[in-house]
Order: sequence, then C-alpha cells, then structure tokens
Amino acid sequence: MSARATLTRRGLVGGLGLLALPRLARAQGFAGLSDNADGFAPVTPGKAFSFPADHGPHDDFRIEWWYVTANLTDGSGTAYGLQWTLFRSAARPGPQGEGFDNQQLWMAHAAVTRAESHRSTEKYARGGVGQAGVEAKPFQAWIDGWQLRGTDATDDQSLAPLDMSATASDFSYALHLEADHPMVLQGINGYSRKSERGQASYYYSQPFYRARGRISFDDQPVEVTGMAWLDREWSSQPLASDQSGWDWFALHFSGGEKLMLYRMRQGDGNYTSGTWITADGTSRPLGPEGIVMTPKETVAIGERKLPVSWHIEISALGIAIDSAPLNPRAWMGTRVPYWEGPISFKGSHTGVGYLELTGY
Repeated sequence: MSARATLTRRGLVGGLGLLALPRLARAQGFAGLSDNADGFAPVTPGKAFSFPADHGPHDDFRIEWWYVTANLTDGSGTAYGLQWTLFRSAARPGPQGEGFDNQQLWMAHAAVTRAESHRSTEKYARGGVGQAGVEAKPFQAWIDGWQLRGTDATDDQSLAPLDMSATASDFSYALHLEADHPMVLQGINGYSRKSERGQASYYYSQPFYRARGRISFDDQPVEVTGMAWLDREWSSQPLASDQSGWDWFALHFSGGEKLMLYRMRQGDGNYTSGTWITADGTSRPLGPEGIVMTPKETVAIGERKLPVSWHIEISALGIAIDSAPLNPRAWMGTRVPYWEGPISFKGSHTGVGYLELTGY
C-alpha cells in the first residue's frame, strides 16, 4: 500500500494526537501562537530566502502554512470563492521523531463560497507516516487525497504551474494555476512584523495566479476562471500575549495591482501592516502609519459579531475603498473556527479579494 494511502489507524492516531494540542481560545491556529517559543527557531531580520527550499517545510519552527484563496466566476458571471489550506504545527521542539513519534501535526481546511451558501471541511494527520506533508522539488503539498502539486516543469521562482484539488461530501474542486511573476516577499524582505515587541514571521506570497478549473456542488460541476493568491508563512511566536487575533485582506485590483493588509488586534489598540504590489510585481512595504482600516458593518454568527464590511484608506497611494462580502456568513465552523470569504470593493479603485477574521 502507498505510504500516502489513508489508513483508519493513521486517521485515528492523528486525531488523538491533535486533540492533545493546546487549544487557542482567541486566535486562529493549532499551537499556542503567543506562548513562549523556547527551543523553536527564532524569526530574525535578514533571512536570505531560497527557492525551491523555502517552498518546503521548516520543521524547526513551531507553525507554518500553505494558504490558497481564489476569486472565481463561471460563464454567466456568477461569483465564487475557494480556499485550500495546509497547516503544519510542531508539538515540541528538538530532533524529529520517527513514525508515530514524529512531533509534526497537520491540519487542512477546504471551502467553497457562493452568495447563497458557504461549505467547508477539515482534515487532520500525524507527521512521519506519509499521510500528509510537503516536498519542495518537485513541489507537492498533500493530506490524504487533497493535493497542491507541481511537476518537474514548475518554476521555482514563481511556483507555477500547480494543480490544486480537494473533495468533501458535498463539494469538490480542481483548479490549474499559472503565474508569470516571481514570488513577492512581504514585510521587509520577507520579515513580517506582527507587533512592536518582536513577534514576527517569515512571509511571502504568489498573488498573480491565474486560475481555471471546476467546482462541483452536490455532484453538479461548474467551470470557473479567475485569480488566486498563495500565502506562505512560518513562525514560532507570531502573536504577542495581548493580541487577540487579526483582520487580513488579500486584494486584487482591477488595474492588476495587489494589496495585502492586516490588523493585529491588541490591548493598546491595533498593529497594522501591509504590502502594495504593482502590476509588474514590484512591492512596497506599508508601515502602521498611513493605513486606516475601519469596520463598517457586522454580522452575528452565534454569539460572535464579525466585521465583514470595511472602509480602507491609504492616503499615500490614493486608496479609499469600501469592501463587501460575497456571503456575510462565510464562517469556518472548524475545530479552530474563524471567518474566511471572498469580498469585492469599490471607491477610488475596484476589485475583488479575500478577508480573514480570527479571534472573534
């Protein structure tokens, strides 16, 4: 049997292992993102990124993810959103254990969103047994049958082309991703600060994917095309102890520009940061000054009130936009719950993108 075949025993043991993980009450993740990181590798400025090596896992760090969102339309212009995410978390620092003694734990989320519905699912796996993992060259990330896969022809600098797929009981999708721009380093040359107190991550993106493929709802397929965005991020302590979560945007402008923004919510206010990316792929880091992110409308999901519509201003770029969700109820009711869904925006500029809200 293939080392990657799904085995009932593996799934059971993987699930039991994940149940032992610290549970975050306030912020997204499946490790204590603000806990002491002794024994794990630190995030420091000045890293020299290397591809394809950095497309693969960084086991010495506590947490990382491979995160794809896509804004899509069908032939009639109906809008869809799609998410594919694989998380790796280390249960303890130190040398890597063999087989079921391996401390790497894996979680994956998949979702599809329409104006009238949002569907999501999740998977879990243990490291060391082949059920989930990532390889840098040729690139492939997988958990059971879910795949984000390249070939020998995949370019290391753009991480394209790739094929992406996931299947759940009531939906499935398969997309082909192409890009002709290299990766974009977020923050200061890939060093992304999350507070003024030293919390940070290594962070790069591929925001220029062109996507085509098929989404199936209840075995009814729909052909779609659009744009996709890959985020790669890893850290050992990305949150400060007083930070409750974040509000994150990945925006595709109609003129071809891209914008990444996040607001870390903390006890003494907010820490904001972002990156402006021109249509030719040139990036410009945006510091906390000059970024205005104002929640405008909320939606109640259970006891939570979630800010799903926003006003964003960046005066230095002449940006003043208002965003609206495709589906205000794009709630990820996974073991670690959060809101994640496609949005559109208008004002000084127009476009589409994705919004993520954690810690509410």
